[in-house]
Amino acid sequence: MKGQRVKLGDLSVGFVHSLAAAIEESGHSATDLLQQFGLDAARLAEPQARLSIPRYMRLGHAAIQLSGNPAMGLAMGRLSRLSQLGLAGVCAAQAPNLREAARCLTRFERLYASNYRGQSSFHEDRRGAWLRFYSISPYNAYNRFVVDSVLAGWKSYLSQLAGTEINVEKVEIEFPAPAYAERYSDAFGCPVEFGASGNQIRLTQQTLASRGKEHCPSTWRQLLEICERELQQLTRTRSLRERITQLLGPLLHGREPDLDEVAARLQLPSWTLRRKLAEEGTQFRTILNETRRDLAMAYIRDTDLVFGEIAYLLGFASAEAFQRAFKRWSGSTPGEFRRNQRHAG
Repeated sequence: MKGQRVKLGDLSVGFVHSLAAAIEESGHSATDLLQQFGLDAARLAEPQARLSIPRYMRLGHAAIQLSGNPAMGLAMGRLSRLSQLGLAGVCAAQAPNLREAARCLTRFERLYASNYRGQSSFHEDRRGAWLRFYSISPYNAYNRFVVDSVLAGWKSYLSQLAGTEINVEKVEIEFPAPAYAERYSDAFGCPVEFGASGNQIRLTQQTLASRGKEHCPSTWRQLLEICERELQQLTRTRSLRERITQLLGPLLHGREPDLDEVAARLQLPSWTLRRKLAEEGTQFRTILNETRRDLAMAYIRDTDLVFGEIAYLLGFASAEAFQRAFKRWSGSTPGEFRRNQRHAG
């Protein structure tokens, strides 16, 4: 069997700084905890160093347990700084207004965070805009803090740019209200809807038009050019197969995407996609199965999700169908594979 090609994702170690600040604010030392995860000063100072998504979630969960604060993600977001997002954050800090800053943070997200589940996005209309974080359901004690920290972080970043606390019109969150739900009002100062269709904050046109206090036109344009080059380098792919694999991740969520849908995303006729894949010596079904296999192995090894949840995330009709496919791929059941991986670790 080929080695794993697909990863669940990773993010800049810069995020660790705001988490550490939240731990310290709670009255605990962050140093020992970070060292347990291999995050010493040298590691945190490495240019472009990344932390895997599963490891980050375990770190966040450990921080919540250490501090006794289930709303750690909200505190972390409040303490976040644009410079912790690396080049994209430095670029956003030079934006002429909050609208362009929000576009910058979403457009160049891949420079500081990558998740096969999707990418954050900016959706503007006549009255304002939604700044939207993608779904990372199913939610549990390990990943709710991620949504909290991202949404609260966006408010913090834009407030830093404006030089004053910005007004958020509304917050929508995908998971049901947690035990610490009352803390959201303090964090956002606006209505918060739980059990919503997505994770997003609503900004008015007035807020979006707020000027960036650090804006310098020439520096802004120079940084935009640098970010575009970095993004192009990062997302450059060598084959159609790789582009399809990247597309499949967000589409594999409770269903199985077909060739026609992927062809439309690639802006190709279905027959052209079939022909091009044949020229590369493969076919759509093979790529779909191998992507599912690689993601399944990553989920089983790196997370504590139950197999029914993994089956849903990979678009299988049932947990039984997933288990049969996994046995075919690996020669073992998901349970055996997880036990062997944990024992080997």
